[in-house]
Amino acid sequence: MTGPAPETRFLDREISWLRFNERVLELAQDADQIPLLERARYLAIFASNLDEFYMVRVAGLRRRLATGVATTSASGLPPREVLRRILAETKELMARHAGVFQDELRPELAAVGINIIRWAELDSEEREKLFQLFRYQLFPVLTPLAVDPAHPFPYISGLSLNLAVSLRDPDTGQEHFARVKVPPLLPRFVEANAGRYVPVEDVIAAHLELLFPGMEIQDHHAFRVTRNEDLEVEADTDENLLQALERELMRRRFGPPVRLEVDENIRPQVLDLLIRELDINEDEVFKISAPLDLTGLNQIADIGKSGEYSELRFKPFVTKTHPDLADEGPGKPADIFAAIRRRDILLHHPYDSFATSVQAFLEQAAEDPDVLAIKQTLYRTSGDSPIVDALVDAAEAGKQVLVLVEIKARFDEHANISWARKLEQAGCHVVYGLIGLKTHCKLSLVVRREGGFLRRYAHVGTGNYNPKTARLYEDLGLLTCDNEIGADLSDLFNRLSGFAHPTKFGRLLTAPNALRPGLLELIHAQREKAEAGQPARIRIKVNSIVDEALIDALYEASQAGVPVEIWVRGICALRPGVEGLSENIRVRSVLGRFLEHSRAFVFGREDQAQVWIGSSDLMHRNLDRRVEALVRLVEPVQRRAISALFELAMDPKTAAWDLAGDGTWTRTAYAEDGSPLADLQNTLITERADWWSRRAG
Repeated sequence: MTGPAPETRFLDREISWLRFNERVLELAQDADQIPLLERARYLAIFASNLDEFYMVRVAGLRRRLATGVATTSASGLPPREVLRRILAETKELMARHAGVFQDELRPELAAVGINIIRWAELDSEEREKLFQLFRYQLFPVLTPLAVDPAHPFPYISGLSLNLAVSLRDPDTGQEHFARVKVPPLLPRFVEANAGRYVPVEDVIAAHLELLFPGMEIQDHHAFRVTRNEDLEVEADTDENLLQALERELMRRRFGPPVRLEVDENIRPQVLDLLIRELDINEDEVFKISAPLDLTGLNQIADIGKSGEYSELRFKPFVTKTHPDLADEGPGKPADIFAAIRRRDILLHHPYDSFATSVQAFLEQAAEDPDVLAIKQTLYRTSGDSPIVDALVDAAEAGKQVLVLVEIKARFDEHANISWARKLEQAGCHVVYGLIGLKTHCKLSLVVRREGGFLRRYAHVGTGNYNPKTARLYEDLGLLTCDNEIGADLSDLFNRLSGFAHPTKFGRLLTAPNALRPGLLELIHAQREKAEAGQPARIRIKVNSIVDEALIDALYEASQAGVPVEIWVRGICALRPGVEGLSENIRVRSVLGRFLEHSRAFVFGREDQAQVWIGSSDLMHRNLDRRVEALVRLVEPVQRRAISALFELAMDPKTAAWDLAGDGTWTRTAYAEDGSPLADLQNTLITERADWWSRRAG
């Protein structure tokens, strides 16, 4: 490889992630194109994203540094330098986030009658109303905890909102410290009057004398701790994986602090006490000007969802049933199996309804007396999942039901343990995959008796079997009864539920054994075509791209003259447009009302292209530590549809962010004449299912 030295050809993944969250913040600042309440939601998403980043990525880096196992990243940055940059950039982003809330969002919300105010801004009538609320609804659930020789500093749970209270005993003159936790089930903002909302900690702080009768309240300050909540599940041969995970979940509650957020005006003596008692470094303290925990802005974004403030939200969007799955007449829903026998069906959620496609597929399978078996992976699902209900119904009807529940799905562990037990109690065969690997593939297999033989129906997707997120996440999926795919899935499920060596599949590429080698082979084939003077092209759509081997292969393809288009939502460690290295690589990011979640890969041009969709990003965890699956599309109309999707995303007339070789992202949202560029997701919403057929031609 020619070009920059090895230590300079990769962008740092952690800094790249911060750039992604900065793009989310830019959406919150876009007053011209993003409705006001949606901007409030983007501020909440930014805060939630950063919480998880600290709980997992920063916590993991600090743990590796503390144990002496941290190594220089692929970007060439030493681990302590990575941490230093993370802290510096996080402080800047959090300050900017608070400023957007205080200086932009709050005044604009107030202008339309939604006021987020502090206690001092309330009138006497509102204060009386909130006193009654405090007395009857808040006071009974609050527990003040003193700190003195008889009362050690209390445990502070991760992401909880707390008040640090300084007290004085008027009889002795002695000063005391106490902590009051804001119960997490309370609303983040309390309505004082129509359209006037107060942070709940303000209501509690205004009535502290009722919690500490006879004491003088000196001052109070809000604070919030983020803890290490990453899991390291190790089950030996003598321990059940479920039991190992439950033990680790208990341990996670007491992970060490990695971030302390405090009021910007906190008294130095109180801050010193918190730093000392929490055993946290000063560089991990973040002073915030806005109310802490702005994830609560989701509550504001949801105000009046029944119709009020509709002009402050994205225009209503109702998913449509895929044309191939349309009802056959009044009161006669589509026969999903008959539709799949006619042709493979490529789904694009949320534009195509999940409920009338994937969900209906499993519900019909559960009810159909000719269905003998259902095999299903579950990574994340909703709290009241109709998918789980369908699997339970199938098992209770006497069908063989195998469910592979990934109980290590991050932050969904408790829910997945609950689902696993519910499924087991219904008679499903529940397995937890392979030790050392997460099962992240999105697969469903239905075995149906038809005449004198068995036919296998399958769904291979890019998204979770979650009806709720299917309305918010953009994903792809394939419904098929292709014999080769059916055989592939049977072999893969047998490997996951039993004992089997890795298998070579017909239309699947799977991790951890074959996915990276398979993608490298496809990339190299395009490079060889370009070197031979033949048409070549590579298009990749993923959430993140980090894997060094694949990035190096893309660099080599670029140097051979292969045009490479990468459509990434989050992290990108590849440097595009660098002379001698990646002049032919272009990287774009699209963010919007739906979370771009699908993964798609196109190798070649026009009808000669190989097209794959599936569950895997191009990260080490996906390629080495997860069970992932990509499926190859063979129908020309489907392959052209995926290519058309890339044409839209990469069109200069489509609004997006473009990545430069130095790691900076530039948003292009307006044409030279000042008119807004096309919004990719709005284009798909407006043209709906017709978009696929017209452009797939």
